[in-house]
Amino acid sequence: MKYIMESEAGSKAIINKQLVDYFSGTGYFCFQTHPDVVHAACEATKRFGISSATTAAFYGNNPVLLEVYEKAAQFFETEGILYYVSGCFGTPILLEGFKEEYDVIFIDEESHYSSRVATSLINKPVVIFKHRSPEDLNDKLEEHLQPFQRPIIVCDGIFPISGEMSPLPQYKEILDKYEDSIICVDDAHATGVIGEKGHGACEYFGIRKGKLISSGTLSKAMGGHGGIIFGTEELIIQLKRKSTLANACSSVPIPAAAANATALDILHHNPGMRKQLWDNVFYAKNRMREIGFDVNNTPVPIICLNMGRGMKAEQLQEYLFTKNIAVTYVPEGAYTSVPKGGAVRISIFSAHSREQIDHLVDEIKSAV
Repeated sequence: MKYIMESEAGSKAIINKQLVDYFSGTGYFCFQTHPDVVHAACEATKRFGISSATTAAFYGNNPVLLEVYEKAAQFFETEGILYYVSGCFGTPILLEGFKEEYDVIFIDEESHYSSRVATSLINKPVVIFKHRSPEDLNDKLEEHLQPFQRPIIVCDGIFPISGEMSPLPQYKEILDKYEDSIICVDDAHATGVIGEKGHGACEYFGIRKGKLISSGTLSKAMGGHGGIIFGTEELIIQLKRKSTLANACSSVPIPAAAANATALDILHHNPGMRKQLWDNVFYAKNRMREIGFDVNNTPVPIICLNMGRGMKAEQLQEYLFTKNIAVTYVPEGAYTSVPKGGAVRISIFSAHSREQIDHLVDEIKSAV
């Protein structure tokens, strides 16, 4: 079946002329439909147009982009912000910007495509380790790292389909044995979502020491567009000096930038939105466990159902749609971190009601 979105994508949406409870996508706070966010995008478009049609290095900065830097620095509590056209450039920028500080790249086999591409662009040896396996990482480090070589570990903070988190504390413990080691995290799905202040996976795990670099995106939970790296001013200066991508990327389109600035401001002043999201996530995951699904107990707003108990994943998506519920079917091999046999990916939003979540779980129980 072909599904056509015919309305805004909030906790409810119109798909194929049918009003459904919407449990898909990555708009975890529904900022992409928030009236203040939409208004900001429209007003910025009227004043500045769609785009500055240049990079930030050449007259690309305007009041809208400068406001993003200001609001992001406020939200992430840091003076250094790098804001660029797509989150997919995050790992490439970091690997290029730090390429003089590591010798061998070790990457999780299920890392996002952009990270895989990034490792292929850097003229360094690349070693793949098993998905989320500290034991295999340790073995690969001992096997492939020569004396005096410095490792960098590349992984996702939250994997996009499975909703699993990289075991960063265990990785850090292993790397403590290696001088000048680095962990590089693609934190796209964690930005704004997890950690007490929404700073991502490193904050969630309480990792503050050691060399750990990460990139995020404002196109998912923040409802706009563009990638972001935050940290010290020295970090941003280093990336701009040593990464060609950091300077070559086009500016984020003005409407999306205005949306991001407003969303960052709203979330900064309303941390209860994050608590509401977590409450919904834990409620939904507890209910899924009640009906027999093995789902993790983290605040990650992604629930992955690996269908090994009768009904296939694609059939479950189609069945739920007949009950006015939209979830995502992802075939095996279609994206990173998809389990064998494919999966049903469910997104939980802060705007979902308990009635919607109960309806989802009850219909899944009836189907399987």
